[in-house]
Order: sequence, then structure tokens, then C-alpha cells
Amino acid sequence: MTQFLERTEQEYQGEHDRPLGTYVRIMGAYGVVVGTAVAAAALTGRRAPDRVGLMDLALMAACTHKVARLVAKDPVTSPLRAPFTRYEGVSGPSELKEEPRNTMGELLSCPFCIAQWAATGYAIGLVFAPRMTRLAGAAMTAVAASDWLQLAYAKLMKSAS
Repeated sequence: MTQFLERTEQEYQGEHDRPLGTYVRIMGAYGVVVGTAVAAAALTGRRAPDRVGLMDLALMAACTHKVARLVAKDPVTSPLRAPFTRYEGVSGPSELKEEPRNTMGELLSCPFCIAQWAATGYAIGLVFAPRMTRLAGAAMTAVAASDWLQLAYAKLMKSAS
């Protein structure tokens, strides 16, 4: 079985470095987190909401976006990424460009990858602590809206001069 998996990985990646085994471990960790949340919900009698309303979905989407950008690109969170990435410069207003040094760096510097974890955390929060989750979601949504307003303001000021 090990030979089959190694051959599959080699044939898949060709001349590229695609660490499928590490990706499997990351997917396994995600499965453990979700499975643990489901088991904890069952043991404590918690239930998922019967439906997710439009306002919850909007908060969840904006919060997920902001948290993903915060974790993956923000200068303040660079110490979390530093063991796994290499600083390359600035990629945009208040965002860094970093080169992943390993698979964990790839995960932590990818807002699309982090979004999956952030959305899952938000969904778990709606089951265990809906009021606090909505409050945190509203705060991150306000920060995301502020970011867009800052960018719009800067563009407006640039076009006015």
C-alpha cells in the first residue's frame, strides 16, 4: 500500500513539489475538528440552527473574509506565519506578500485556505455560542467594511489630486 501511495504521489506531482501526504494530514485534522464538534454537540444536546438566515449568512461571509485576510495577509499576524513563510514584501494596502516554506506556510498564507477553517469555526460557534459568535461576526464585518471604506477614500483622494 505504501508503494502505491508513493507512486501515486510521484506520478501526480511530476517535477513539482506537491506534498499530498501533508494535505491528507491537514484534511484529517479538519475532519477531527468537525467530528469533535459534532460529537460535543451531540453530548451536550446542542443542535444546529434549523436554518441559516440571510443576515447570519451575510455576517458569516464578511467575517470569514476578514478573518481569512487577517490570518493570511495582515502584518500584525506575521509572527504566526513567520516559522512557515518567508517575507517578500508588501502585496497591497496593509497586506504582506510571503512565500510559503512548507505546507503549513501554504495553508497559513492562503486566504482561500484559511476561509474554510474560519467559516467552519463560525458555524461551530453558531451551535455552541450563537450570541457571542454573531457579536464577533459583526465586529469582523465592521472591520471589513471599514477596510473597503479606507480603500475607497484613498482612491477618491488620489483622483481628487
